[in-house]
Amino acid sequence: MTINNPPTNLAFELDEAVRHLSERDETLRTLIAETVPFRIDVADAQSPYEVLMESIVYQSISGKAAATIFGRIKALGSDGRPPSPEHMLKIPPRKLRKAGLPGAKVLAMKDLAKKALSGTVPTHEEALKLSDEELVERLVSVRGIGAWTVEMFLIFRLGRPDVLPIHDLGVKKGWSVAYGKKHMPKPKELLEFGERWRPYRTVASWYMWRAFERAGYKVTNKIRPRPLRKKNNRKAGGKKERGKGRQL
Repeated sequence: MTINNPPTNLAFELDEAVRHLSERDETLRTLIAETVPFRIDVADAQSPYEVLMESIVYQSISGKAAATIFGRIKALGSDGRPPSPEHMLKIPPRKLRKAGLPGAKVLAMKDLAKKALSGTVPTHEEALKLSDEELVERLVSVRGIGAWTVEMFLIFRLGRPDVLPIHDLGVKKGWSVAYGKKHMPKPKELLEFGERWRPYRTVASWYMWRAFERAGYKVTNKIRPRPLRKKNNRKAGGKKERGKGRQL
């Protein structure tokens, strides 16, 4: 299958990824054929430090509010760029709170700056040489940065081919829509299912997002987590025999 105007800054060959996934998964092959071609705009200006700074600002608030706050944070820097790590450490916490950051995010910003200066947060050139696992291990050590944020960094900043965000709501609900399931998969279930997509789980995840969008909220709002199974506590005699650890 040929892709028209594919992205040119991915870390993999898109044609090969689409061919591989179409051969391994009939449902995904149909989804690829029926929806728009894969496309992500891999950022080429922000450093990992700046990407993570923006991610911290955007956590748990609306996009509009986050954009306003991030604009204020950028204004504290120079040349239209956010404050450098050195500058961030010098900014009084009260000034960051006045810009709209709650206390927890102020602490996260300070920790991010410290870890950028120490080298824990790599430069873009260094990040290109690190494996996905090494980047996750490094970046989740930053206060306020979790695995999901790092996964989005791997996909949308580095264009990595084999990232599967098993906790992402859109991916989980998209999977349920695509494969005709009434409930969302558990992360472990999605991880096991996704083995068939290796080494192009990023592309498969992107199409799960498309399945979610195509279905619409009227459908996806009905998809819930799988209900917990009640343990079978049927007892013959009613209780465990004390001291023997078995049922009578």
